[in-house]
Amino acid sequence: MTEVLFDPSTWVLIVLVGLAAGFIDAVVGGGGMLTVPTLLSLGLPPHLTLGTNKLSACFASGTAAYTYFKKQLFSPQFWKESFYSTLIGAAAGTVFVNLVSTKWLEKLLPLIILAVAVYSLFNCVRDIDNHQLPPVNRLLRIKQSIQGFLLGFYDGASGPGTGAFWVLSTMRLYRLNILLSSGIAKSMNFTSNLTSFAIFLYYGQVNWLIGLTMGFCLMLGAYIGAHSAIHFGAKFIRPIFISIVVIMALNLGYNAWLS
Repeated sequence: MTEVLFDPSTWVLIVLVGLAAGFIDAVVGGGGMLTVPTLLSLGLPPHLTLGTNKLSACFASGTAAYTYFKKQLFSPQFWKESFYSTLIGAAAGTVFVNLVSTKWLEKLLPLIILAVAVYSLFNCVRDIDNHQLPPVNRLLRIKQSIQGFLLGFYDGASGPGTGAFWVLSTMRLYRLNILLSSGIAKSMNFTSNLTSFAIFLYYGQVNWLIGLTMGFCLMLGAYIGAHSAIHFGAKFIRPIFISIVVIMALNLGYNAWLS
């Protein structure tokens, strides 16, 4: 593990970014579009950035998932196929990215984050009133398996925007409202985060001090964000989602191409 020393102002930045990203991640997903570029800008190597980000992300996704579960917005039994496929996909993705050279990863990460931001920008969240889970059949299980593996693999290999991808794809695949979609998104996001973190830890690509500091801030931000989303609903979620994506797209575009 690489030792990194920062001045007080940098730690303040880590705390503020953690709070903001936790709130964003719990509401609509995509907190990684803020934390990953921040860690990279602080000088952490790409693999260490991803591993440290997974440690901190476990706090946010775990807190949000528990909150949605307590509010009965997530059914573990119904989504068990998604759980297994997400776990397998996350493990495969994390092993894969650890085999990619640092030189290539340094070039790819900014492009991936920018692409996620642009994709999210042009995929607006639309109102869906349905709050009933679809009937259990073979087609449902196939959808859950494919969705879980692909998004789990992506989260293990990179991660930024995974929560937003879960929300959007769940709404479209199962015609569920945004709160139920956010519940499954956070639960599966926590599954892939924890799986990926364990493998990054095996490879020694985790900075515990930064990860725990940002993680506690993410957890606080996620707690506030999840309760805000549940209380205010889609009318609260949509403008935050669109605003954050626009800001992230502009910021990442500048950092990737002009800075």
